Amino acid sequence: MPIDDDVTGAEIDKDVRQELMSLPKTLAEDVAKNLVMVARLLDEDPQAAYGYARVALRLASRVPSVREAAGFAAYAVEKYAEALAEFRAARRMTGLQHLWPVMADCERGMGRPEKALAMAGEPEVQKLDKAGQVEMRLVAAGARRDMGQAEAAVVTLQSPELASGSQQPWTARLRYAYADALLEVGREDEAREWFAKALEADQSGSTDASDRLAELDGVEFIDALDPDAEEDGVENDAPEGEAPEEETSADGGGTTSE
Repeated sequence: MPIDDDVTGAEIDKDVRQELMSLPKTLAEDVAKNLVMVARLLDEDPQAAYGYARVALRLASRVPSVREAAGFAAYAVEKYAEALAEFRAARRMTGLQHLWPVMADCERGMGRPEKALAMAGEPEVQKLDKAGQVEMRLVAAGARRDMGQAEAAVVTLQSPELASGSQQPWTARLRYAYADALLEVGREDEAREWFAKALEADQSGSTDASDRLAELDGVEFIDALDPDAEEDGVENDAPEGEAPEEETSADGGGTTSE
């Protein structure tokens, strides 16, 4: 697969570079370049990222970072069994537990929420850092919802991290998940409050909390670039031969995006 011209392989972090030192120099460079392409494309083109991950895996399957990258690429294209196998391999090689939450989420993806929930109670969770423990809580709540236990999902998400006023990388996602769980059990007013709190913490736009708030408030958005979009049901009754008067909304805008 072609490598972007600006990719040198030097972009990888030092820990991965250290792992690749066990390979011949030319091979290490090729693997590094493919790993950079995986990271570059994982969000915007996961299928392409998966292709680069398979190349790296073929070249260096005994390198833990390669197995981990292959796992995330497979996860991104919903190949959950394959992702789980790669994550397990990386974990065996390193002895580290940071992949435990995403491994549990793979179990969910494979239709085994009971297994994911069981993993949430294993000793490995106590070895995770705070971000990993929050991620595990999110997975456990998702598993509860998969099993039709919506009320239990709400309780699962109630935690000191949720109540904390500090802003962490995971704060917006945790608040959003709680709001969504509240909405599922019919607690709409509380859900709106927590969607607002999620939006407040979401500096990177990682959630669609603003859209969910708008839905709860009954606000409809029109795509101004869509020629077939209706203008909020306003009919044009201008007499034939006369140009219709333009109407401007109070806030001067008619579109929004995530």
